Amino acid sequence: MGRIIYNLLLPLGFVFFIPELVLKYRGRGGWKSTFRERFACYGDRKAELTSFRGAIWVHAVSVGETVVALSMIRRYLQRFPERRFILSTTTTTGQDVARANCPEHTAVIFCPIDFPWMIRKALRLLRPAALVIFETEIWPNLISIAAGKMIPVLLVNARMSDHSAKGYRRLGKIFFSPLLRKFSRILTQTDSDTARFLSVSPQARVVTAGNMKFDQKLPELPTDNVLDRYFGAGSGRLVLFGASTHPGEEALLADCYNVLRREFPDLKLVLVPRHAERGGDVADILRERGISFARRSLAAESVRVDALLADTTGEMLLLMRGADVVVMGKSFAGHDEGHNLIEPALLGKPIVTGPVLRNFRYIFSALENQNALMPAADGELTEVLRRLLASESLRTALGRKAFEVIDANRGAVDRTIDELERMLPPAAVAG
Repeated sequence: MGRIIYNLLLPLGFVFFIPELVLKYRGRGGWKSTFRERFACYGDRKAELTSFRGAIWVHAVSVGETVVALSMIRRYLQRFPERRFILSTTTTTGQDVARANCPEHTAVIFCPIDFPWMIRKALRLLRPAALVIFETEIWPNLISIAAGKMIPVLLVNARMSDHSAKGYRRLGKIFFSPLLRKFSRILTQTDSDTARFLSVSPQARVVTAGNMKFDQKLPELPTDNVLDRYFGAGSGRLVLFGASTHPGEEALLADCYNVLRREFPDLKLVLVPRHAERGGDVADILRERGISFARRSLAAESVRVDALLADTTGEMLLLMRGADVVVMGKSFAGHDEGHNLIEPALLGKPIVTGPVLRNFRYIFSALENQNALMPAADGELTEVLRRLLASESLRTALGRKAFEVIDANRGAVDRTIDELERMLPPAAVAG
């Protein structure tokens, strides 16, 4: 009954959704050439995708999930080199990262919209050996139709907040409870996530496997520091790095920077907005505060400025490598969801974040419990940054602790691969 209601409402929702989709992605690279894939229309790629029949279909949403999915695929291919993969994303930013970084034996597509006929068309073409969905992408038709075709369906690195659990329980009996039972396995990040899933669907097959983000490995990065192009190469330089910032956070960081550079004359600022299309808005913020800056998307030549606005996609690690202090976005200025803290920790960077990260509570707690990051409220941010900028030994110790915490929590990727391999018959292995 729940799925019937969903399919009756889906076309209505789509009518309102499509104009926003077009406007949202119009300024993002590649949207025109790949838009038809959202309707399971693969055109000239049909022959290529047909050759991937029997592959494992891995679906991620955006950049963060795609990075983790790529890490899992690379590890999978190390252990089982005969496997092949189809990696799908929902967003164009995720698609860019997937296409730029996918390993051999992997095809990248956009996931079709969740209309039954589109899902059936994609499954007829791809005929995957299994469907692996990352974190929170619970699409009823994709899950139900794949399960109905006896394709193993796994939800991996799964998480569920207290707020989501309450909402799911309201519709549990008619919708979410039967839907979650269709997963062959739900592999969660923590025991708390397992308890929340079972509170929604007590008969669901839920296992705690750990957080795969801890298994993330850094790609090979160039040895030269990209930031030298904008700030010059100087031993006394300090770089304050705002990662994945959201509205309100750029202004907060710019104000902190203007205060701190009076005490640290060689201090530089890098802002990486979560959505590159906000580059114009962030540029206005820097102009209003009298901060000289370059836009990564526009500056073709070396310049000397006080700040870099990195309004590009897929360059976070490349730029973060040159940071001295990393402030993680979506945790200040009224935001409390947070972003992934793993990448700066793997780089051994001292991390500053807001005091609450609703979407990354486990990672935040693991780091905070070992004094491996510095939480701060908006009004405390300048003072916390001052302490870090003034002490190289404090920065080094904090970065080292962060790396050690991540390293100690690895293993979820191999547990996920083992679980999936138990479900795949030998005949599904590609030769």
